[in-house]
Amino acid sequence: MSAEPVPDPSEPTPRAGQDYVDWTFAASAGRRLAPPGPKASGAEVAELVEELRAAAARAVEPVSRTSGLRAPPGAPPPLVVDRAGWIEANVASMRAMLGPVIDSVVERKRAADERRGRQRDSDPPAAAQRLGGAVTGGEVAGLLAWVSTKVLGQYDLAPQGQPRLLLVAPNVMHVERELSVDPSDFRLWVCLHEETHRVQFTAVPWLREHIVSAAQGLGTDLVPDPDQMGQRFTQIVRNLPDVIRGESDITQLVATPEQRERMAQITAVMSLLEGHADVVMDDVGPEVIPSVSSIRAKFDERRKGAGSVDRVLRRLLGMEAKMRQYRDGALFVRGVLDRAGLDGFNHVWTSPESLPRALEIPEPDAWVRRVLG
Repeated sequence: MSAEPVPDPSEPTPRAGQDYVDWTFAASAGRRLAPPGPKASGAEVAELVEELRAAAARAVEPVSRTSGLRAPPGAPPPLVVDRAGWIEANVASMRAMLGPVIDSVVERKRAADERRGRQRDSDPPAAAQRLGGAVTGGEVAGLLAWVSTKVLGQYDLAPQGQPRLLLVAPNVMHVERELSVDPSDFRLWVCLHEETHRVQFTAVPWLREHIVSAAQGLGTDLVPDPDQMGQRFTQIVRNLPDVIRGESDITQLVATPEQRERMAQITAVMSLLEGHADVVMDDVGPEVIPSVSSIRAKFDERRKGAGSVDRVLRRLLGMEAKMRQYRDGALFVRGVLDRAGLDGFNHVWTSPESLPRALEIPEPDAWVRRVLG
């Protein structure tokens, strides 16, 4: 199943960590590894793509009216892609997001080596670096190939490119068939959620850079110093069974207490964004989607994960936490709306300081007192 093209992630960018992650290989291998999606005729695919575009356009006004936010006229429309297209876009974004992180880690290692009197020529030979980059690129490809089968839509922050909303056509078709829901209703319902993300990032111009900067800063700090690598690896191996059983969070294995606090703050912001999108899509839903309550019930059940293997992978990739973001974020948004109304809630978009803190997500009253007085 194919849709619209996306930018080529192999285009060179300054210092993108290409010696340590072969991004071109990650993109090509990811495309090969990703399953093609549900069987569909050319006519069915064309109808799906056109209906998703139309549904995305239909979602603009009700989302703006319900959220009180409006995307500026120049904001790009959604891009309908297949799984390979989603992988291409995410490799490009990962390269832009992680390149500075990798560069920083490499410089820290070299500085540490020089402090110990080691020579720079002790760095791995170029051939070894290329081999390591291919191995890492393969790991990225496997990860993205699996995730590419799960995502219905995504607002691509594109740190060094054009941010844009992506709608993954084969996954939409797969889920609507799996849940036995009305296809037109489901497609519009998905677009209501994703249009909310588009308006969040386009109507609030500082939000994208705030999230990108916070994620890059945390990513750099999460990589331990060379002297601590062995200790961190031992800690991960010892506690990994707890993550697989669901008794611990993957972040507990890789972060210090201070880093977990910063991670919790980023998670709070993501909970806000996902919860807000869920609230808006459901509040709009009854006006335009007759079967919205049935879709929501079936979709929430699906979010729990299909089987034991799927649940383990979700835990290892942190996707269990992602599922909690929808639930916790929606409770926060509903709580603030009940207490302060839409105008009061929309103060959340005023500045980074007005975003909810980690402890405020389960306590909307605390956010209301701090921000609204």
